[in-house]
Amino acid sequence: MKNNSVIHIAIFVWALVLPLSAQADRITSDTIANTSGIITEKQAVAEALANNPNIASMQSKAEAMRHIPSQASALPDPVLSLNALNLPTDSFATAQENMTQLQVGLSQTIPFPGKLNLREQTAHHEADSAGHDSNETRLTIVRNVHSIWWNLFYLGRALRIVQRNQVLLRQFVKIAETKYKTGQGLQSDVLLAQVELSKLLDIEIGLKASRQHQSAQLNALMNRRAQSPIKLPDQINEQLPAIPDIESLRTQAMDFRPLLASQRSKTNAADSRIALAKKDYYPDFTLAGTYGSRHGINPATGRSRTDLASIKLSITLPLYAGSKQAEAVEQRKAEAASEQFRLTDQIRAVDAEISSALADYHARHDQAALFKTGIIPQASQTVSSMLASYQVNKVDFLNLVRAQITLYNYETQYWKAISSGWQAWARLEAATGKNLVRETDHE
Repeated sequence: MKNNSVIHIAIFVWALVLPLSAQADRITSDTIANTSGIITEKQAVAEALANNPNIASMQSKAEAMRHIPSQASALPDPVLSLNALNLPTDSFATAQENMTQLQVGLSQTIPFPGKLNLREQTAHHEADSAGHDSNETRLTIVRNVHSIWWNLFYLGRALRIVQRNQVLLRQFVKIAETKYKTGQGLQSDVLLAQVELSKLLDIEIGLKASRQHQSAQLNALMNRRAQSPIKLPDQINEQLPAIPDIESLRTQAMDFRPLLASQRSKTNAADSRIALAKKDYYPDFTLAGTYGSRHGINPATGRSRTDLASIKLSITLPLYAGSKQAEAVEQRKAEAASEQFRLTDQIRAVDAEISSALADYHARHDQAALFKTGIIPQASQTVSSMLASYQVNKVDFLNLVRAQITLYNYETQYWKAISSGWQAWARLEAATGKNLVRETDHE
């Protein structure tokens, strides 16, 4: 009888503590959140933006492209020539023959008016595209950091829930063993509790492995060593923002998404190339001037030979326009059409990204609310009620264990919904190219 009383008291106290422990798992202190070495979501993003080598590479590429337009708009380099004309081969003397000259010349090619301007326009559009590509890379990195950070947070909460349930199941094992020894329970109850405890141990192994994998990925994004420890805060914002309007998201994407801005710049560059190809129907010019120095005495006049100056204007003749310039124009038109089709395709792809992310966010937003306000409190009450019934032998041990495992699953699913909700929110911000206003349902 004394053993029975001890068991009943232990079960009763545990039944009172269980709901509080589940609630306490979600309530953490600011002191813990501010502990040194903790990486918040914002800090992870800031570190990735500052140190990620892929971002640095794209920024350097964009910087390099910004130096091209001034080169494209510059005239070709002039050509300096030094010539010795009509040297006599018997003596190579510069004063022997009247036709011998030592020349210095300078020539400059001048493209047809408008060509340099179009080349500069094309280069500007390409540089703009590279800048937008750099911003798109930043968006992708930020989205990945958010996603992995929330995966890590979920895995940490799942591990905590598993470990707490391991403690409870060990209590189950002790209770079942005590009841079995006193003749009030079955050996199968002991075995059942041990099996469920082993399952939780197996789940813990998988969660730890997943956490190590995700930590290595986050470290890579922040340009840290893969083995660097990552500690996340306990206190986070569980309140998912209100579900945004899809039309406003689409409008923002059209205005702010770097991917689309980059493709528009590529389309504009292609249009400039068409105009430049049409300009190639017109000739380019080369202006040259030479000064020839002559030595010796002119026999006809008896005076020193006079130096000579020459001026030359050359013009390219587009004689093969049908097979060259005309084909170049058609080539550029086809390239421009390709870029335009790619822009249309990317707009549709971005629209699909928004729709998919919004659907996921909508589902996770509603799931999290349902678990927090309905399913978990009900499941917790069910476990407490079944514990009270179990102590008077009104509920068998199998149903009690199942109820506890069900509560564990619901708590895990709640944190998965929170994590997936914030991940979907990050995808929405990446798809629109802009941080979204985080209005709550209560505002």
